[in-house]
Amino acid sequence: MKRVLIWDLPTRLFHGLFAIGFSIAALLALGFGEESRFFPYHAIIGLTLALMVIIRVLWGLIGSRYARFRSFLFKPADVAVYLSGVLTGRGGRHAGHNPGSAYAILAMLVVMLGLAITGIMMGTGNESVEEVHELLAYAMLALVGAHILGVIVHTVRYQDNITASMIHGRKTVDEQSGIRSARPVVAAVFLFICVGWIGALIRSYDPGTQSTWLPLVGMRLTLGEAESVEKGVSSEHLQPDDADDD
Repeated sequence: MKRVLIWDLPTRLFHGLFAIGFSIAALLALGFGEESRFFPYHAIIGLTLALMVIIRVLWGLIGSRYARFRSFLFKPADVAVYLSGVLTGRGGRHAGHNPGSAYAILAMLVVMLGLAITGIMMGTGNESVEEVHELLAYAMLALVGAHILGVIVHTVRYQDNITASMIHGRKTVDEQSGIRSARPVVAAVFLFICVGWIGALIRSYDPGTQSTWLPLVGMRLTLGEAESVEKGVSSEHLQPDDADDD
């Protein structure tokens, strides 16, 4: 057994930035409420997370060994064996994702895409998907909670600090299991795209209408509550003199 590189830098960046971004977006949405002037920024972060997921899916097809989906596509029976091993302490270590975290990650990617799609639909005026969007948001919170709990249980049971390994990229496993490169160039491109994307969303954001342009697509999205936007616009046009005339 030797401490070798398992997680490339793009995968680690995605993991860390996704966790931070989702936490902030959830805080803005649930902590401040829909009427807050900060609420639209949860949508801007959500749109950025959606782009990150798309890039992660592509990296899951062409990336390094443990970034690829084929390295953690386990059968349901494998998950059952892993969970049984957690309870009995007889399970073994995995160089990449264990079956439990693998399924949690796949579920989070799918739910995040669902959040993005329903969010964009709401931004174009389709309020019929609002309840679906909210259900997906709570499902995401549940998945994140389950993932965190699973990481804690795994760490305690196997004395395997998988959180630290996702920071420095190394795990103590068979020497032959390591990857050759951390792919720093790909990581730099990933950061460049994400920064450019969120920068474009913020630059085109209009606080008056609580709307922004979706980069590359050229679609105008309303990020706040339509009713609050309409009230804000109406109050701007209603001058004191006009009120006295009435």
